[in-house]
Amino acid sequence: MRNEKIQKLVMTGVFAALSYVIFTFLQFKIPLPGGDATSIHLGNAVCVLGALILGGPLGGIGGAIGMTIGDLLDPVYVIYAPKTFLLKLCIGLITGLIAHRLGHITYRTDKKQIALWALLASVGGLLFNVIFDPLLGYVYKIYIIGKPAAEVSLAWNVASSSINAVTSTIVAVAVYTALLPALKKSGLFFQIGRNAS
Repeated sequence: MRNEKIQKLVMTGVFAALSYVIFTFLQFKIPLPGGDATSIHLGNAVCVLGALILGGPLGGIGGAIGMTIGDLLDPVYVIYAPKTFLLKLCIGLITGLIAHRLGHITYRTDKKQIALWALLASVGGLLFNVIFDPLLGYVYKIYIIGKPAAEVSLAWNVASSSINAVTSTIVAVAVYTALLPALKKSGLFFQIGRNAS
């Protein structure tokens, strides 16, 4: 007899570790004026993938914990840790809401429908991030490092968030659809949403 709660908790930890590793060690950092930086990374893809597999709250928590730890251990990003936690949690919640509450992807059998809802959910969660990451970052920077630096970095943050969103959407949907048969076979496929017990 399997304990689904423990499995989900362990998987949340795995997604936290994956998002930390991918965000920290597989990023392309772009230095900006005033000692600030932005980066191109696939950490958001792990957050979205977690939400598709575990549901929005656990996927969001996994991604938020991993990337927040990445921020806390990076002297450039340490001041953004609270913003990161909030935004990554929201990515997971929005992705999970669309995938599981609207699309019921864990109850579908048509691979095209599963891929479509995974794509819509990924776009929804990451579109939120494209809008609010630069916006919150701009406000955050005005109060922390001053208005001129905030204005200069805004365009760079919009560009990097957009690139991250497109690449993360492609990667998350491709990995989710590829992993689905293995998750079902291994017993790590969780039905989430309308009829889940």
